[in-house]
Amino acid sequence: MSAFAALQGRWGGQELALLGKVCMAHFVSHFHIMTLPALIPLLPAHFGVGFVEIGLALTVFNLVTLLAQTPVGFLTDRFGPRRLLIGGLLLGGVSFIGLAATQTYPLLLVGMAFAGLANCVYHPADYAWLSHGIDGGRMGKAFSLHTFAGYFGGAIAPAVLLGIAAFGGVALAFAVAGGIGCVAAILIARTPEDLARQPRRAQATQTPGAVEARDGISALLSPAVLVLIVLFMLLNLSTGGLQNFSVSALTMGYGVDLVMANTALSGFLFASAFGVLAGGILADRTSRHGYVAAAAFGVTAVLVAIITVTRLPAPTLVVMLTFAGFLSGVIAPSRDMLVRAAAPRGAEGRVFGIVTTGFNIANFSGPLFFALLLDRGRPSLVFAATAGFMVLTVALTLWQEAAATHARRSTPE
Repeated sequence: MSAFAALQGRWGGQELALLGKVCMAHFVSHFHIMTLPALIPLLPAHFGVGFVEIGLALTVFNLVTLLAQTPVGFLTDRFGPRRLLIGGLLLGGVSFIGLAATQTYPLLLVGMAFAGLANCVYHPADYAWLSHGIDGGRMGKAFSLHTFAGYFGGAIAPAVLLGIAAFGGVALAFAVAGGIGCVAAILIARTPEDLARQPRRAQATQTPGAVEARDGISALLSPAVLVLIVLFMLLNLSTGGLQNFSVSALTMGYGVDLVMANTALSGFLFASAFGVLAGGILADRTSRHGYVAAAAFGVTAVLVAIITVTRLPAPTLVVMLTFAGFLSGVIAPSRDMLVRAAAPRGAEGRVFGIVTTGFNIANFSGPLFFALLLDRGRPSLVFAATAGFMVLTVALTLWQEAAATHARRSTPE
């Protein structure tokens, strides 16, 4: 009890309540993202189609998210993140509950389209709400807890959903996934609206080329925002290559058995989640977030490069990928702080909505690129390409940080 009271004293009860609601929503968002992938082994028989058709449903989900996320970012700034978040949770919940009531493939595509529309809400609404309601000195920790909640939701989804499907069938698994979203929406809706904090001092935190809160489509052309879109795309290409294709690459080209390869991937994923928490502490102790991200990702690139050119024992690979996962998690809060610095008060939703489309762009291009490398029998290039994307990320981050430093020194007191 005393520990909670101390935490409440440092954060404030309203901040803790807001953080809890946003973390709950992000947990649900990643749980929903993993719902279809987790159930893929069971879905062809359930819907009477092949794996290609199930893959098309995932493509529909990602495409709708990509197209709708930026407009929803503008809506978030206009109507408020709380309303958009409640709507997204309800829409996602109803989408999966609807899938529980049908075994018709065309309705699967419709359901995943609506689920993708719901998914586009979370990034702009979550980050905007945190930026409005959390003190700047604790923002790094808030971002890290938010990211950790999402990682945790995605990590437990396969075990939970496959366990439910084993006992009650695919329909029950869809219903539970949808029910979680509806319950979260109701819980947030029944809480009082949070009072907004005083506007933060934009001049001290904005990066060169940051958009103005009043801007519309011109925000898309802001140099800072365009750089961050590329940064997010490179980050997702780097981590996505390891998450989705490292197991196949290790078994095909490195003589690692499937059990050890999956162990290495699990180490990477779980260490990433805890690295996020450590990164939140670092992000609150420095204003040079670009240097923190560059240092962590630079070491990660070195580790992946070593894996590329050597044939290490399987236990050593597990250790190295686990450490790489931790470092890749460390950068996440600093990454989010860079975006916040580019978004003055009132523009957080649109800026996060625009920038995080980099993730969705990578979700389309990355799998095709890495799958082509494997199809051509070049598994080592999966790690080489990942290391290359990491090096590009480091270079871009250092360039952006240097530009921001120059701008701060050039600004009159």
